[in-house]
Amino acid sequence: MLPTAYVSRSLFSSMGISAQGLSVQRTRMNTVSENLANVDTTRTEDGTPYRRKIVQIERGRQGEQFADVFQDPRIEMAESANAHFPAQPFRHIMDHPRFGTHVRDIIEDPSPFRMVFDPAHPDANSEGYVAMPNINPVQEMIDLITASRSYEANVTALNTAKDMVRNALRI
Repeated sequence: MLPTAYVSRSLFSSMGISAQGLSVQRTRMNTVSENLANVDTTRTEDGTPYRRKIVQIERGRQGEQFADVFQDPRIEMAESANAHFPAQPFRHIMDHPRFGTHVRDIIEDPSPFRMVFDPAHPDANSEGYVAMPNINPVQEMIDLITASRSYEANVTALNTAKDMVRNALRI
């Protein structure tokens, strides 16, 4: 018989993956909202227009294939009460996430600012042009819809995993 910690961790691992996805998509939606809120910000603390922010997403272990998980010999086994189980359950898994995604960084978009002719604007240059943020509201809305749909998909996967656990506990 497997230790309770081992069984519960394996039952809830899919929920953890969905939770990681929810966190990433929430960060994307917050970043897009910040971009949209600053679409007309021509002067920040450093005196330049607001720069669009981009969320960089990274998956778990780089370069590992799904099949590699089943060939990992690094989990040490122990024996207790005639049952084998990992000597330190899940330490390796927690230290080296295999699946799921996480936010690697939020960077500024290096694309050039939009130049808009508005000689009456207080931030206009000598030629009457104002440097506006490099934000395209249409692109931001597309990103927001994509993040929202991905968030909904992760909620659905989480609810399905929760239902599976609930049904397994009824057996």
